Amino acid sequence: MNTWDNIERLVSSEGNVEKFVFSTDNAVAESVLYRYPTYDVRTVICCSTQSGCPVGCRFCGAGDNFARNLTTEEIVSQSVYLLDLIEKEHGVTDIENLQIMFMSMGEPMLNQKRLVEAIEQLHEKYPHAALLVSTSGPNVSYDAFFDVAQRIDTVGLQFSVHESTDQARDELIPFKRKLTLEQIAQRGERFHELTSRPPFFNYCVHEGNDTAEDVKRLAKLFNPDIWRATISVICERDETMKAAHDRQRELTSAFSAKMDEAGFTTRVFNPAGQDDIGGGCGQLHYVQEWMRNNPDKVRPSVGHNLPIIHAS
Repeated sequence: MNTWDNIERLVSSEGNVEKFVFSTDNAVAESVLYRYPTYDVRTVICCSTQSGCPVGCRFCGAGDNFARNLTTEEIVSQSVYLLDLIEKEHGVTDIENLQIMFMSMGEPMLNQKRLVEAIEQLHEKYPHAALLVSTSGPNVSYDAFFDVAQRIDTVGLQFSVHESTDQARDELIPFKRKLTLEQIAQRGERFHELTSRPPFFNYCVHEGNDTAEDVKRLAKLFNPDIWRATISVICERDETMKAAHDRQRELTSAFSAKMDEAGFTTRVFNPAGQDDIGGGCGQLHYVQEWMRNNPDKVRPSVGHNLPIIHAS
């Protein structure tokens, strides 16, 4: 399966992560491929659901422009291409832990019909794969997603929360048609009620939101008996600005310990390949280049021309 005119491959010096940039004459998408430590033990694919993104998160390299929704075939073909490549180059056909994550670029819930179709097709092709949808929480109906999540028990849900107050989150995610933190908590509890699976929330920790008060607010919003927490750092959108990654990882580890004390089950996301190929979600250096080179094929997103938020 291949619906793309061109595919560019970029290999990180870290060795365990690669990026693939897929393009046609009117759209660009990218997927990130991870192995931990080998493909047969654990393989993670982060794929795109839109070309660019209308939400406009201020730390994201796709946050200025939006081209269009990807088709079902375009979404599915990213993972199929990468898994076929793993089989061809490494002879791996049986992966112990395979995760396909809809989180590289775009807002999945704003392309929900095709997202659901992609989930169904990928589950049929890879029935043991975990299929995780990561969303910023647009204020739309989640009925179609909840339906497929009930039918397919490998589907997971994660909300990109990033801040402990709506005011701080509005500065980071300027999209006005989004759920409040309280509404996100309600949607996650509904997912848990329907599937008996825990929802996740992703929290981008920085020096301004790593206090005990932030933990208290999160624990009040998101019941630790129901929710799981992913702790990560804000990935730089500009490849010329090298974040102090060691310091950021210290922040995530320290904040994760505070969350553990509050009763949360946490995991820390390490944006491998962030320095040289833009491996972490939100950078998308090569997507930015395509957008600059094709101004007639994109339109400004919500956050266009707003201040850029970088890691502290």
